[in-house]
Amino acid sequence: MGFRRRRWRDVAPDKDKVRINRAIRVPDVRVINDDGQQLGVMPTDAARDIAGRMGMDLVEVSPNAQPPVCKIMDYGRFKYEQKKKEATAKKQQHQSQLKEVKFRPRIDDHDLEFKLKRARRFLVDGDKVKATVMFRGREIVHTDIGRALLERVTEELASVAKAESRPQMEGRMLTTIFAPDRKLIERYKRDHPDEEDEDLDALHDEEEEDEAFEADASAEDAAPAAHEESDDDQQKRARPRPRRRGEETLEDETQALLEEIENA
Repeated sequence: MGFRRRRWRDVAPDKDKVRINRAIRVPDVRVINDDGQQLGVMPTDAARDIAGRMGMDLVEVSPNAQPPVCKIMDYGRFKYEQKKKEATAKKQQHQSQLKEVKFRPRIDDHDLEFKLKRARRFLVDGDKVKATVMFRGREIVHTDIGRALLERVTEELASVAKAESRPQMEGRMLTTIFAPDRKLIERYKRDHPDEEDEDLDALHDEEEEDEAFEADASAEDAAPAAHEESDDDQQKRARPRPRRRGEETLEDETQALLEEIENA
């Protein structure tokens, strides 16, 4: 059975900047067939004829070689598969995000280790991490404890990340941001190949606990103001009300009667 001769497209789309078929105008080319086998150097017309008999295109793959290298292939299918691979790679590409890990000033060692593991996992995955120390009530007067805690966090995460900024106060929270370091992460992965993933249920519980902590802190911050307002109202109620004109009390009437008796 003979080969089916195909109708060629003369050139590839402009954006491809690839010469195919009749757009290849050099006299001789080195030809590779669709299986990767070299057919040697031959006149360009002969190479085009072979590609046409196979129902494929003659595509210039190395124009700067002497002579240029051309490959026999189905150019349309090649472009389709190339776009498909690019789409798959783009889909799998990780988009960096900013993750937040929250700490309390007097956190115990077990909880601290858990949160450090969580932060380290985010960084290894390529995300930035915002470490936040949350203060509640009178804890705000001991920010030095929070700063010491963030210094320890910085030391623990130094194996995979670098701090982008020094600790800064944001309301009742002390924060700093860590950025992943690719070289450090590759080294960390080599040194910890069997590290297990953290328990996702425990991670979810920690997030809910942090939200509850923030709610309690907000309520506690609002409580003193409400209490002061309540005391103020009590003082106002305890303060004697000024008398209006024409308004007399029993004490005033008694005093007036005594004065009349004395004058009589």
